[in-house]
Amino acid sequence: MQYEDFAKVEMRVGKIIQVGDFPKARKPAYQLTIDFGEYGLKHSSAQITEVYKKEELLNRLVIAVTNFPPKQIANFISEVLVLGVNNEKGQVVLLHPDKEVPLGERVY
Repeated sequence: MQYEDFAKVEMRVGKIIQVGDFPKARKPAYQLTIDFGEYGLKHSSAQITEVYKKEELLNRLVIAVTNFPPKQIANFISEVLVLGVNNEKGQVVLLHPDKEVPLGERVY
């Protein structure tokens, strides 16, 4: 693997502006609307209901892969992949910048 391979994956900072339940998902999940600034609003599904309440997610900065093809999950089209890591219980904890940065900024 070379740096050029990594550089093909476009990761950007976004802000969650809307969180909804996703009752048709096979595993408990939320439907997220994320603002990526000049790159627009994108939708994503995230299996993070065990760790986060909906209110905790509003206005939270996240990191997402923005150049994967859209994926249909039940009746929902997920346009970006929100990134996270597993905690000790195997639950997903979201990755995020620790300071305010412009929406849509690329991660390197």
